[in-house]
Amino acid sequence: MKTSLFLLLIGGVAFATTAVSEERSDWESVFDSFDAQGTIVVVDERDSDGTVQVFDQDRASQRLSPASTYKIPHTLFALDAGVVQDEFEVFEWDGVERSFSGYNSDQDLRSAMRMSAVWVYQKFAADIGTEAAQKYLERIDYGNANPSVEEGSYWIDGELAISAYEQISFLKQLYRNELPFSVEHQRLVKDLMIVEAGSDWIVRAKTGWDGSIGWWVGWVEWPAGPVFFALNIDTPNRMDDLAKRELITREILLSLDALPAR
Repeated sequence: MKTSLFLLLIGGVAFATTAVSEERSDWESVFDSFDAQGTIVVVDERDSDGTVQVFDQDRASQRLSPASTYKIPHTLFALDAGVVQDEFEVFEWDGVERSFSGYNSDQDLRSAMRMSAVWVYQKFAADIGTEAAQKYLERIDYGNANPSVEEGSYWIDGELAISAYEQISFLKQLYRNELPFSVEHQRLVKDLMIVEAGSDWIVRAKTGWDGSIGWWVGWVEWPAGPVFFALNIDTPNRMDDLAKRELITREILLSLDALPAR
């Protein structure tokens, strides 16, 4: 373990953060056991210093498409812009049959987050507009803050990109209600992110996939403090690789006693 001043060069942009860091080369065996190439950053704030533990620092510094992990900030933008009022507003299905059956029905914010319903967020993007989206992205310093795209959704098919380290920075601000949005909206988004919970712990997280890179980002809340995580992996086998996102992360979190054994 070493204490250092990270100076990370990402897409030509440098930023620095002082932290206690630990390169976890031993986590390579977890990735190998699932035949996966990727990175994970874990910040455990149950201890006083919030140790940063990472496998593959170079990859953790690389900006990649956020895919559906972008639904976390995108929901905040939509709420702030008034294109959605609350978690009860219903978005009527447009009747277009999509490959995933979960998309083919009316949605609200909770189901759209859970099902990762792209068409709902495409509607938000159209209603918010590119110029306003860029201002929102710049306001929260989200990755390269570039919502440009030639065709498709800019968070999947476009130029928007973010690193695993930057995902952690964003998630920390959301956890503490420190983003430049109403506390009510930040709390609602965190409620929508709940994946699993026990008597004294909660997992709030979101998956993402752009066809080649898979993400799982979020945190585990404990009475002693949160444990943040951001993982991305290559998915050469496409959908057959998607389960690995959570399996790898869960195994690493279990090794840190950051999740209870099932």
